[in-house]
Amino acid sequence: MFEQYDVAVIGGGPAGLAAAIASSKEGASTLLVEREGRLGGILKQCVHDGFGVIRFGEKLAGPEYAQRYINELKETDVQVSLLTFVDKIEKSKDGFTLVLVSAQGMRRVGAKAVILATGCRERTARQVAIHGTRPAGVLTAGAAQFYTNILGQLPGRRCAVLGSGDIGLIMTRRLTLEGAQVLGVYEAKSIPSGLPRNIAQCLNDFDIPLHLRKTVTRCFGHERLEAIEISDVDENMTPLPGTEQIIECDALILSVGLIPENELAETLGASLHQVTRGPVCDQNGQTEIPGLFSCGNAAHVNDLVDYVSESGEAAGRAAAMLNSECLMLNYAEISVDNNFLYAMPQRIDLSGSPEEVIVYFRSRDERGKTGFSAKLGDQVLLKKIFQTLRPPEMERVVLKLPPGVKAGDLVRLEME
Repeated sequence: MFEQYDVAVIGGGPAGLAAAIASSKEGASTLLVEREGRLGGILKQCVHDGFGVIRFGEKLAGPEYAQRYINELKETDVQVSLLTFVDKIEKSKDGFTLVLVSAQGMRRVGAKAVILATGCRERTARQVAIHGTRPAGVLTAGAAQFYTNILGQLPGRRCAVLGSGDIGLIMTRRLTLEGAQVLGVYEAKSIPSGLPRNIAQCLNDFDIPLHLRKTVTRCFGHERLEAIEISDVDENMTPLPGTEQIIECDALILSVGLIPENELAETLGASLHQVTRGPVCDQNGQTEIPGLFSCGNAAHVNDLVDYVSESGEAAGRAAAMLNSECLMLNYAEISVDNNFLYAMPQRIDLSGSPEEVIVYFRSRDERGKTGFSAKLGDQVLLKKIFQTLRPPEMERVVLKLPPGVKAGDLVRLEME
């Protein structure tokens, strides 16, 4: 039997949960597809607190944050399909056709709109050019977190961490608390990649050294990791010959960046942003393909789950209210100067005459006191002063749109 829904949400993490709830509240028949056996996404293994400060006004552990949305989901009419994989999505005349695979077999469902809430994946050792053998003990920070928090198994006793991303910093603290010795965190950049609070709470509080302008260039060991080679790097993060140092360890934890899961968007022909590697989207998360939405870390990597949920809600509401007017692709564009790493969204859907648009952005470099402005032609939409800007810290601003904004207009974001 062919099932038909108004909205299909792919991914049951924080973005997907928020999107499905918002879609259902708008009266849309909604299907939530999750490949794992439980909802919650990566939050299930995040036992540290700090989630939900913006949304709920209190510090929650990852499972606590997820459970609040799961409880709310149970009060809706959303149909949930667990342990289900999306094999294919095809654009159809009336929307989309999804091919789903589960233990019950393969089935096809239709949806007027599809929301990609598939999160992101971690870069591996081969993606950052670590040479040598391929022994056990080299794993991503997320995998180390799963071993430690879900399986209750330490990935190693003498650990080194490559990259100062937030999940790597958090795992540095977690491994130390569980009795492992973390020899140090090695970062190829000249500044840390993680949030300042995580540098303070996960490294400084435990006297764990942070080594900047250094990277791992080789692994040693056969069945099990025995040692790694550390090298200094130049301003282009290229290893410098003659600076090699051998560190004995039995685990190497990689925290070297995240990439949005964009395969489904690519197969449908959605354009990807060259910096975020997620689809080009409007303020509702709608891609260049009418009816296809992306939200949360599938659109761009967020540093706070609160903003992941916010983008999921926006996508869910917009997908539920999708109609012929929303398919007219009536857009104003957003551009940034060279001081920005990127801004999200990249365009503004003018259908429905939005009065305000939430914009997230990151600076390209670390900056002190900085002026920010958003302009529509000669009209200033927003001026603001930031005391500090750092690439790891995503900023959020709200632009008030004046009446009369039309397709083809350009909203320019500038720093000074």
